[in-house]
Amino acid sequence: MKALIYSTKEFEKSYLLDANQQKHDLTVTSKPLNLDTASMAKGYDAVVLFTNDDASGDVLRKLHQVGVQYVATRSVGIDHIDLKVASELGIRIANVPHYSPNSVAEHTVALMLALNRKLIIANAKSHAYQFELSSLIGFDMYQKTVGIIGLGTIGGVVADILKGFGCKLLVYDNYVKNYRTSTEQMKFVELDELLAASDIITLHAPLTDETKHLISKPQLELMKKNVMLINTSRGGLLNTVDVLEALRDRKIGYLGLDVYENERGIFFKNHFPTEGKDKLLTDLMNFNNVLVTGHQAFLTNEALTNIADKTIQNLNEWEMATPEECNAKIGRILDLDALIHNELL
Repeated sequence: MKALIYSTKEFEKSYLLDANQQKHDLTVTSKPLNLDTASMAKGYDAVVLFTNDDASGDVLRKLHQVGVQYVATRSVGIDHIDLKVASELGIRIANVPHYSPNSVAEHTVALMLALNRKLIIANAKSHAYQFELSSLIGFDMYQKTVGIIGLGTIGGVVADILKGFGCKLLVYDNYVKNYRTSTEQMKFVELDELLAASDIITLHAPLTDETKHLISKPQLELMKKNVMLINTSRGGLLNTVDVLEALRDRKIGYLGLDVYENERGIFFKNHFPTEGKDKLLTDLMNFNNVLVTGHQAFLTNEALTNIADKTIQNLNEWEMATPEECNAKIGRILDLDALIHNELL
């Protein structure tokens, strides 16, 4: 199969080539997929995307016009792909349903600890030979209440790690609450109860029409003063304008983000001093109780290997499958409930 891989980072190439083992005719480009670059896919059977590529309806129609039959994304999330238009055009879709959930879960907890113990500030002070401690007071994680929104694969690993700290866990997951049972250390609750009772809140939900701006002003008003809010899932789960206001009002005491709702065109590349600056993101990062990483939670050797292997496996399956089998696959991925229940978080 001939495939064009968009948004390829230099560090990804060796993983993809090792996984491919010359099975498929691969071309890599650092350019993102959008309406202007879709024509590059002429003559290719498949394109391979990443999270910030644009696979909206108009882009998919252009890909279809130049002969593309398959779209694979090197991510769990598929919110950047218009699945309805893909189905109408007969374009087959595949994602990477699982890749080292430990990578994202461990990064989530790293954000919690770095914010709590003020490690970034402490490091900067130490490098300036400033060793006064009064501005660096943190808190014990032990016995703190952590609210986990979304108990898919990643959320489950986060829960396991936090159990080791002795945290009390509250879980809200609209898709699994009916068949999960609470335990002494982990209790399933409604969202409002989680928001009101948690010292730390961490998001591990997919971005859908239902979860867009799941955390906005009404939800922020329910939270404890000085709450810690962590998002390593999808930026659109937060209404960033409302979150910024909550920071200014000192409702949010700590904010850790690996994702940002307007990150497309900003994350995954370097910017000149006056280029690509986003005012809302800049305003967020002006707070010393905000820690932002550039969508790097997945970035471990294990995860990159898993992603590359599954991407090539998807191409293999398409090349070997009958049209009926391909159509069955897209039918499954278009079923959002199935997507959630398969824990594609």
